[in-house]
Order: sequence, then C-alpha cells, then structure tokens
Amino acid sequence: MGERAKKLAVAGIWDMALSPRSMPSSKGLILVAVEGISALFAFHSTADGNLIHDQTLALPGNALDVATCASDSEKVERPPCWVMRQAGRYLPEYHEAKGNRDFFQCCRSPEIASTLTLQPIQRYAGLIDAAIIFSDILVIPQAMGMVVEMVDKKGPHFPNPLTTPEDPQYQDLMAKQVDVEQELKYVYEAITLTRQKLDGRVPLIGFCGAPWTLMSYMVEGGGSKLFTHAKTWVFKYPRASKNLLQKIAELCVEYLALQVVAGAQMIQVFDSWAAELSPASFKDFSLPYVRFISDNLPRRLQELNQPRVPMTVFAKGAWYALDALCNSGYDVVGLDWLQDPADAVQIARGRVVLQGNADPGVLYGEPQAITTVVEDMVRGFGGGKQGWIANLGHGITPGVRPADLEFYLREIHRVAGNV
Repeated sequence: MGERAKKLAVAGIWDMALSPRSMPSSKGLILVAVEGISALFAFHSTADGNLIHDQTLALPGNALDVATCASDSEKVERPPCWVMRQAGRYLPEYHEAKGNRDFFQCCRSPEIASTLTLQPIQRYAGLIDAAIIFSDILVIPQAMGMVVEMVDKKGPHFPNPLTTPEDPQYQDLMAKQVDVEQELKYVYEAITLTRQKLDGRVPLIGFCGAPWTLMSYMVEGGGSKLFTHAKTWVFKYPRASKNLLQKIAELCVEYLALQVVAGAQMIQVFDSWAAELSPASFKDFSLPYVRFISDNLPRRLQELNQPRVPMTVFAKGAWYALDALCNSGYDVVGLDWLQDPADAVQIARGRVVLQGNADPGVLYGEPQAITTVVEDMVRGFGGGKQGWIANLGHGITPGVRPADLEFYLREIHRVAGNV
C-alpha cells in the first residue's frame, strides 16, 4: 500500500474505531490498528461525553515508533526506542558535518541542524523510532538577551550570569518583551526542514529546558557541583526567583507552540537539574512551572489552530516526585537510571507512559552487561509491550562507540519482542 493510501485509510479509523465510553479521561491518546495500518489519535472529551479528535499521527509500516507507545490502552509488538542526545559527539559523522563550526553556529544553521538530527535515524534505520531536533535548551536564555558560549570540553558558559535581583541585567530581562518567534526562528526552520527530509519515516520531537534548569544555568554561569548561586537565589530571593521562573515558563510555552507550528509532533521538557532541589523545594521552584507549561501549551496550540501533541517531562533525579509528575498534565514521564522500573510502574499506576531508563554508562560495558541491563529493564517495565518508551536514563555520552549503542537498541528489539 502506498503512503498516500495509508494516510487516507488512517484518516477513516477515528470514526470507525472509537466510542465516547471507551475512554475515561478528559484528554488522552489512543493507538488503533486496522488491517496492518496504525494511527495514534490525540483527543479530548467535552462536558457531554463526546470525544473531539485533536490530531492523527499516521504511523508508517508496522507503526513501531515513539508515538505508538503513548497509549497505555493498547499493547504493541515491542516498545519504541529513541535515545536522548542521539544526535551528538559520539558519532564520527557528527564531527564531519560540524566541521570547525561553533556548537551554537550548528544550532543556528537549519541545514546543519537538520543534517545532525537525521544522522542517527540514518545510521540506526529501523532501530530508532523518533528524531529529536538538534538544538540546545539554552537558546531561551540567549533569546532573553544573555550571552551563552559552548566551551570545548567544559560545556555551556555564561560570561555574565545573574548575580542578585538588583543586578541591572535581571531587571532588563524581566522588563524585556522577548519575541520568541523572531529570536528562535532558526529552530523552527530546522524543524520544518527536518520534517520534509524525514518524509514520515519517524516522528520528530521538539523540546525545551524546564524553567528551574534554565534559571540555574543563568545564575550559576554554567554547570555546577554545589549550585551555591542557584540555592542562594531560591532561599534568599524566593520572590525574584519565582518571577524569573514564571517569565521563563511563559517563554517555554510560546517556544514549544511555535515548534509544533513548524512541524514538531511531540515535545519534551528537560529538567536536568531537578535533583538539586529537595522534595519541598521541588514543589515550590520546579513543579508549578512545568505544570504551567503542560496547562498552557494545549491552550496556546488551540489559539494557533494547531492540534494538541503528546508531551513528555523528564526531571532528572526527582525520583521522589514521580507521583506528582504523573499528575502534572504530561502524557509521558521520563525516568533516570536511579529509579527502579518496577517501582515506577507501581507508582504510575497506568496514569502516564513511562520513558527510560538504562544507565548510560552501561554502553561502556561488555555486550553481556548491556544484555543484562536490557533484560532487567524490560522485566521491570512489565515486558515492554504496554505504556513504555525505551530510552536511556540520561543522554548518551561522547565516548560511547556507535556499535555499542546499536547493540543496545538491537537487544531491546530482541528481548522485548520475544517476551
């Protein structure tokens, strides 16, 4: 069957396959398969119990992509797979395409960003089930007017981080009307170009950093071991911190919405520094702002005449907040490798799809070590055929051999496919 015929067939599945009484929640996702053709439907229910179709994701082939598993109401042949930072420095072709360009120069070139996004899809064809746009979470502070540099072998660096609420730069940031559409136009152009090049092979994920993580970078000036500046802000200047977090959250909503307009089919919010907050501080300085995004992004998409898309939140190290994150309005909750999969399944109780969560360090190990981790992970997630997206517990690191990632992906296909 040709691609056009598949899409036409998928378009007719909604009315044929669903009934209002089959779905208990007010919004959600459902996977439907008819004669080998699959589709994922995003929907919401009205007060009178009718289901309103928000979006159809047509899934080519056997529909084994990331979107497939974003419904806990249907089982699949195997879990879909992708990897955080899958487009990156561990790939030799990444360095060839990057050349002598600065990291952020690559982000700002739609052609280069698109090329880098597609590299793992091409190398691991049939093994990776989603692309994630090549970009960086720190483009939002840049759009706000802060200078961010990517220092080789060190990471992101802010030459002039925020110091106190009396810092003129803080006051300027809070007063500035940020034109997210213009400032980050290169990201949207890269997304549109990548969707064209993907041609339906796999869905494309857009993303942003969570407000707490972005604020941490903005006041620390880069990565940190102690986070003394970030802790000073939240405990000494809580009101100013919350004002900044709210402004960042509002920018995140607009940024993600415009990514969807450009062609992103799913989005993920990365709270990379969530582990630096205590449970009480997480409730005050992270959770309300990731919730703001999940509450307001669908609303903003509706204003832009765009469909609701599946949303993922990944709060690294916030194992203590899993229950709260399952109620935070996201469809998928990412787990790092510190969370036991079986325990996470028990806590989630089917409220969300879980994503993760192998220790990225296992990719430095022998094949048997990788197999053992995959077997334990598949077992922990109940066999992997329902409500799970296979991923690492954080991003792949630069020293990994591409062949070892390929072995990891093949083992997920083999082990989960045979359960």
